[in-house]
Amino acid sequence: MFAQRTTTPSEARSGAGYRLPPTVTEAVVTTPGGRRPVPRRSRSRLSRIAGLAWVLPALVVLGVFVYLPLVQNFAFSTQESDIYTGTQEFVGLANYEKLLGDPIFWSALGNNVLYAALSIVFQVGGALILAAMIESLRSSRWRKALRAIYFIPSAISLTVAGLLFYFIYEPKLGLLNHALGAIGLGDLAQPWLGQESTAMVSIIAMSQWQGFGYCTLLFAVAIQRIPSELYEAASLDGVGALGRFFHITIPLVREMTGLMMIITISGAFQVFNEVMVMTSGGPNNSTQVLASWLYRSGFVRNDFGYAAAIATVLFIVTMIIALAQLWYTRRRRVEF
Repeated sequence: MFAQRTTTPSEARSGAGYRLPPTVTEAVVTTPGGRRPVPRRSRSRLSRIAGLAWVLPALVVLGVFVYLPLVQNFAFSTQESDIYTGTQEFVGLANYEKLLGDPIFWSALGNNVLYAALSIVFQVGGALILAAMIESLRSSRWRKALRAIYFIPSAISLTVAGLLFYFIYEPKLGLLNHALGAIGLGDLAQPWLGQESTAMVSIIAMSQWQGFGYCTLLFAVAIQRIPSELYEAASLDGVGALGRFFHITIPLVREMTGLMMIITISGAFQVFNEVMVMTSGGPNNSTQVLASWLYRSGFVRNDFGYAAAIATVLFIVTMIIALAQLWYTRRRRVEF
């Protein structure tokens, strides 16, 4: 019935010369209880179902608290609502047409763009340079101390930092004008938050001071991941500190740079606390940003449909920027 072959005495004693037929093999290799083992495809399908079961609660929370409000916000932007009477009237895209003709909206958008541009220069470029300088020190004690010193402002809340700089910028009793007078630059003293030409820049300066240390610490962590052998080899080849920075540090922290760009630009378009604490959008709406103008339109002017339209534009802008940055960093991923 089964194919047989001649075996040696040693094989006969050990049983090495015989092969069981497929039916016998299947009968032997079974699970306890006589059931056949679950096929590999079925196991992988069950594992995927189990994984989805674990992820499902998080998806439900995201759907209820993130994606559903986005849809509702867009629906509100097509209506004209009165929070006091509860009346709602469908107006289509009228709020978006009103938004395009609103000079304060364009001024607020320009302030956000200026905020993002200066944040890229200082919180990304400046923080990278400072982190490289700190990590180039030979003393580990000094490196740790400087990281802590620069990170301390980031531990202060935005509200407290805004109030602190509000008193620093105070025209008569503020520290800044007194310091300018003490070094012979009293002619530069001015009401920093009280005039349109300097108010927005003053707010941005406070924000850069508050977030600079956080960005520096993240870049320091990224630089620590770079193999030290690369710097040693470059030094042996006669490459100076500036050359090592441009040819080793910058290329190998590209992913962290992309992440910081996303965080910085998104944060610049969502800024709110600094403006509300220091100027509330004044003087003459010169420091309005999209978030503060959204708040004023909805909760002060009772125009929630228009505020929802601003929120929709704000979401679209930040989403496009984030997707563009993720696409760019994914294409230029560095492995070492």
